[in-house]
This record gives sequence, structure tokens and C-alpha cells, in this order.
Amino acid sequence: MKKRIFAVVLSFVLLLGALCVPAFAEEQLRYVVLGDSIAHGSGLSNPTDAVYGRIVADTNGYAYENYAVPGHTTQAMLRRMENEKVAGAIADADIISISIGGNNFLLDNLGAMLFNGIVKKDFSRMDTIAEKYDADLRQIVEKILNANPDVTIVLQTIYNPQTAYVGMVYQQGADRLNAVIETVAADNADSVLVADVAGALNTRPDDFAKDGIHPSAQGNEKIAVVVLKTLADAGLGTATEPVINTPGKDMPGVRGNMFFINFFGFVLNMLGNLYAVVRIR
Repeated sequence: MKKRIFAVVLSFVLLLGALCVPAFAEEQLRYVVLGDSIAHGSGLSNPTDAVYGRIVADTNGYAYENYAVPGHTTQAMLRRMENEKVAGAIADADIISISIGGNNFLLDNLGAMLFNGIVKKDFSRMDTIAEKYDADLRQIVEKILNANPDVTIVLQTIYNPQTAYVGMVYQQGADRLNAVIETVAADNADSVLVADVAGALNTRPDDFAKDGIHPSAQGNEKIAVVVLKTLADAGLGTATEPVINTPGKDMPGVRGNMFFINFFGFVLNMLGNLYAVVRIR
């Protein structure tokens, strides 16, 4: 008799467990990261385990996939989205974080833009880049929502890691692209959120890797906090204090890039002063 009661109780426990497992699986949100080297974690020597996307996923218990590629522009990302595995991840995702746009600016004849911006105070080329970025970003959002109408997209604003004269030109580019991000998000308000990464990172060297461009371990943690707060405000998570299962390791190197970049900006500014005098005469 006791054995029969025990068997019934055991069967009930096993049945309850079987019912609970799929319920838990259904509650785990799928979090997909797309974009460029920032989303990839290029400032870290252990990006797979310590990039901000991993921190966000570990903190909120998301199922996590990262398909970001260093060097990608919006056009490259659109092509990447045609990949069968990436397209499948997009279709199944609950949340998609996107960091894209910096390379649209950096890879489009940056030297000429720095010269025109610092020497001539001419930023017209950036307007052209922003117009193309607007068209591409709208296409990215449209393709994602066509494949997955219920997904939440998190667009990250573009930060400025530079200072002095070069920083001034960078800011002109970042401001234009961030204005596009805000507009695209507003036009798709039911599905698109904005994580203000630009507002979280500043010009402190500790926020950036030795290359002076990508976020350091500290910078990735700051980005994670911004994304976590954005998702919490949207009801897609409750934690805003990041869980760091694997501490990030900054990419080794020497902080020499910033000096040379700023020196280059100084030289261009001197040329700009000379150019202004020549024009007046």
C-alpha cells in the first residue's frame, strides 16, 4: 500500500516537473545582438564572455546570440541579415539590440571630412552620410519587423570617443546620426526603443580601449547598464545592476592613438587659421 502511494506521489511530481520545464523555457526571452565592432566587443580580449550584450543577457536570464561583425556599416548589416542563420535568429528573437552607424562615418573618407570640418568648417559630406544612414536604418527596422512583428528593437546612440578639434568633427557626425536614430525610433514607437549609449560614455580614457575608439571593459559595463535600464522601463526586465559573470579584459596595447589623433587635429586647426586669414585677404 505504501509503495502504491509512493508511486502515485512520484508520478505526480514527475508530471509536475515535466509541465514546469516547458513553461520555464517559454518565459526565457531570446536576446539577439546585431551590428558592428562595438556590439562585437572589439575593445576586449575576451569579447564573447564580457561584451555588454552578454552582460545584459546574464543579468536578465535571456537566451543570447550575437551576430555583430567588426567594420560593418548599415549596408553590410543589411547583407548580413540575408544570412540564413541570422535571419532565423531575427525571426525568433524577442529583443534585438543594434549598434550600427559609426563605420558609415569612419569609413567614408574620414581624413577629408576632418580636413573639411576643422580647416573649412564644412560638414556637408556628413549631411549626405546621414541621409543615406536614414534610408538604411529604416530598411533595417522594416526588414526586422516584417520578419518578426512582435520583436522589440533597441537602437543604441553613437558615442564620441574623441576630444579637442577631432572630437568637434566627430560630434558633428554623431549628432547627425543620433538625430536619425531618434526619428526612426519615434516613427516606429510601438517596436523601437533608444538606449542612450552616447549619454553614458564620456571622454574618460577608462571608458575606452587602448585604440581610443572601442569601449573598454568599464565602457561595456556602462553600455550594459543603459540597455538594462531601457529594457526595464519597457517591462522587459527588472534588473538594472549588471551581473558580471566574467570580468572583461581590456585589449592590450599602448594609449598612443589619442595623442597622434589630437596632434593631427591641432595641425589641421593651424591650417584652418591660416586658411581663414587667406580668405579674408
